[in-house]
Amino acid sequence: MTGITPKLIWTKRISTGDVLTAQEWLNGQTLTRAQMNSPRVAQLLAKVHESALLRRMLVKVNGVVMTAAMVRERTLLRLPAELRNHALVQTAIAALAVAPAAPSRLTVLHGDLNHKNWLLSDTDRLYLVDWDQAALGDRAFDLASVLVPYVPTAEWGTWLAAYGLPPDADLAARLRWYGVVNLLGELARTYHAQRYTEMNQYLLALQGLLERPLDTFNA
Repeated sequence: MTGITPKLIWTKRISTGDVLTAQEWLNGQTLTRAQMNSPRVAQLLAKVHESALLRRMLVKVNGVVMTAAMVRERTLLRLPAELRNHALVQTAIAALAVAPAAPSRLTVLHGDLNHKNWLLSDTDRLYLVDWDQAALGDRAFDLASVLVPYVPTAEWGTWLAAYGLPPDADLAARLRWYGVVNLLGELARTYHAQRYTEMNQYLLALQGLLERPLDTFNA
């Protein structure tokens, strides 16, 4: 995983069956929200998704295969009744009724691309940390989890071009589907944390995503 994560120093399996790891200590800082909208982030994520080594490692340890149906059910289980009764949330849930077909080739997903899991070292090297949610699945899951919270919709096409995959109609539909899932998850999180102002911002983002024509995703 050279150039993707800090160097692995050692691993040790303990009596519980868990595996402890130690990685190279690096001085640096986590990315800000604004820094997520950069070609470097897009390019490193593309490197993750295209890594044959990472894929072999996940397959070897019987890594989780994350299906769209699994993602949907996990998200809906977290939604409280008060949110489920909201008209916009009901529209979003209906939009998830038909899950996108799995791509012909599953890719390695990081699974938790919060800006705090991106480390920019003092030597100006960018790394991804915290791989607990890694799985095999549709790259659109990871892409949506960066695009929806961090990249203005008018700049999605530019960000995806840096990633190396300008969207076609199929990718646009998958990005919207996983984007809706992402926003429903954020609504549940902020509701349970009683952060209602932030929750209302996610409602507005959800409305915008649902209303956005698919042919504008490469704008």
